[in-house]
Amino acid sequence: MENRSFIQRFIAKPEFGPLVLLIVEIAIFWSINPDFLSPLNISNTLSFTVELGLIALAMTLLMTAGEFDLSVGSVFGFAPVLMWTLFNSGITSLEVAFLIALAVAALIGLANGLFVTRIKISSFLVTLGMLLVVRGVALFISDGFPQRTWSAGQHWLAHVLVGDFYVGPFRIYMSLFWFIGFALLLGYVLTQTKAGNWIQATGGNPGAARARGVNVNRTKVLLFMLSATMASFAGVISSIRTSAANPNSGAGYELEVIAMVVIGGTALMGGRGTIIGTVLGVFILRVMRNGIVLIGVPGLAYNIFIGAIILGMMTLHSVLERRHQAGT
Repeated sequence: MENRSFIQRFIAKPEFGPLVLLIVEIAIFWSINPDFLSPLNISNTLSFTVELGLIALAMTLLMTAGEFDLSVGSVFGFAPVLMWTLFNSGITSLEVAFLIALAVAALIGLANGLFVTRIKISSFLVTLGMLLVVRGVALFISDGFPQRTWSAGQHWLAHVLVGDFYVGPFRIYMSLFWFIGFALLLGYVLTQTKAGNWIQATGGNPGAARARGVNVNRTKVLLFMLSATMASFAGVISSIRTSAANPNSGAGYELEVIAMVVIGGTALMGGRGTIIGTVLGVFILRVMRNGIVLIGVPGLAYNIFIGAIILGMMTLHSVLERRHQAGT
């Protein structure tokens, strides 16, 4: 009876559906093309995965608090453009340019948060407007051209962020450890700290949260700042790895990141979030993108699969939640 109860609880968890989907996905792609699980392909998949994953981790906390950030894709492109422009023009060192890029991103997040909490504008509209502003600034300061990044290939900061080494046949990037570290940290914050309780209360019932002394507005502002800062950090990592800081990079990432978070089991309207689920959601979509190419499906069909997965996972989450509430 105890085993059955444990199984029922495990199945009712929001992470159960994404875990099953990821396993099935891997099995299908591997059965069609054995090269899918080759060391080279696994290494390549991991290198691309962590950049969007970093943004998704922060977005999980923000969506748990009941808000969205559609500007993360433009911040992803803007931050490295700003950093490399400062460095390449000789204005400052790479380290200082890196910190300036993160600081400016945090200010963008602060602006988003203040518009939402003080002026009471929907986060959807605020961050949609900020998306256009930030993208426009990136294009303006770069004249629409990618910034040169390869001159810093041997710089210590580049090695710390995206340095690579081999473990047997697998090529591992340092960015993977940044992703793992932030996943553990934010997972702990969300599930084991008062701050995590405040975040969930803010998204679940803001009125009740305020009545219990939670500073709802400050919580949301800090999460908007975290979201923008993580997007800029991911953008810098991407620019070093690809040797290009393109002002148009990150276009469309905001919707893909939200899809990762929702597929992972975070409630769309706030109040419940799961970092473990988000990690699974990140791998589901990145494995999907990689797998459909390997088995010969046109890459342009990727959005079809994303939409189908979102609809399927939302249906599964809804059914499991109703069964859980009914006690069956």
